[in-house]
Amino acid sequence: MNKTQVPSLITSPSWYIIDAKDQKLGRMSTHISNILRGKNKPSYTPYLDTGDYVIVINSAEVCVSGSKTTQKLYRRHSGQPGGLKVETFEQLQTRLPNRIIEKSVKGMLPKGPLGRKLFTKLKVYSGSLHPHAAQKPKEYMV
Repeated sequence: MNKTQVPSLITSPSWYIIDAKDQKLGRMSTHISNILRGKNKPSYTPYLDTGDYVIVINSAEVCVSGSKTTQKLYRRHSGQPGGLKVETFEQLQTRLPNRIIEKSVKGMLPKGPLGRKLFTKLKVYSGSLHPHAAQKPKEYMV
């Protein structure tokens, strides 16, 4: 009888650092989501958390192609009647640059409890400084 191989979760996850300076948002986000899911490993299992941690620095300097800086819209709703707020990419980049990358990556992760757990492994910082030097993150070239 054949048995399904389940990867052991004993190995500790790695830490990767990605510099978002002058990177395209979509291309970078797909690499980040693949690392978070563990698709870059031979032991990838769709229903298990086999991914690694990702640190993104310089999120304020991420770029998009074409005229998306003025045309791409980010919407949020407060829950109250008439509570819809709409911002362009430019406005959100000046106000909260981390949210652009977080929203992009979160949309590429699975929906449900596994996706929420994977999203906690993403750390985004607008500058070049981060508090995760003790984890010795490896440089990841996108």
